[in-house]
Amino acid sequence: MSEFQSRLTRRTLLRCFGQGAGLLLLSGCDKMFDRLSTNRTVRSVLASAEQANRRVQRMVAPQHKLAQEFSEKDISSYFRPNGLPPPATVEYRAEAARKWQGWRLQISGLIEKPSAFSLSDLKTMPARTQITRHDCVEGWSAIAKWKGVPLKQIIDRVQPKQQARFIVFHCMDTDSSGDFYYESIDLHDAAHPQTILAYEMNDRDLPIQHGAPLRLRVENQLGYKHAKYIRGLEFTASLAQLGGGKGGYCEDQGYEWYAGI
Repeated sequence: MSEFQSRLTRRTLLRCFGQGAGLLLLSGCDKMFDRLSTNRTVRSVLASAEQANRRVQRMVAPQHKLAQEFSEKDISSYFRPNGLPPPATVEYRAEAARKWQGWRLQISGLIEKPSAFSLSDLKTMPARTQITRHDCVEGWSAIAKWKGVPLKQIIDRVQPKQQARFIVFHCMDTDSSGDFYYESIDLHDAAHPQTILAYEMNDRDLPIQHGAPLRLRVENQLGYKHAKYIRGLEFTASLAQLGGGKGGYCEDQGYEWYAGI
């Protein structure tokens, strides 16, 4: 496989189209992006390139290569909230006012031990703190300090069945149509030591605009993979029956499922 083929992600392909036409494509919102995304031939090429890119990255990189971590002096003075607005439901606002006492992280799917964890339960588990950079597909970055429970801790407790391949993150935020945000990663990335369910940001409880009470930090992928406002995890063998079948809310809009950086 050539270097060009291994790097042919959706964003690089669209960049080639944009340079040839003198256009700048940002975050998949340009009309050309829409036309390309609905073209079956282009979609097939992009899907193949994405799979090749994931295979190549995992072949050449150590199994659990760590993303760069920073010092406290590097923390950004402002961290722009990403994703959809906070949930607007009465239930969410009431639970936030109660400091999430009634909230539970529901764990379901292909596991031996279906479970529900309170925020207090999660905080009693071994935690990881990391200062990392958030890279957004829209072109901005910011550095913050995160603390949370490594997702591997949850995996070990619920004991996935042999056929489980993915974890789906069901969230409480919705778009203007009322569709819930959801995202997914495979068990390989879920077991990465820097993949955590974060409940603190910069030594404070996770702010509402950044996903309270719990958000995903998967530091080897772009920001739209970092699901916020998490209410449940589902272990599954396939992503075909979820949403549009692409593995996530943004992916249903044309983004890559594997957003490795």
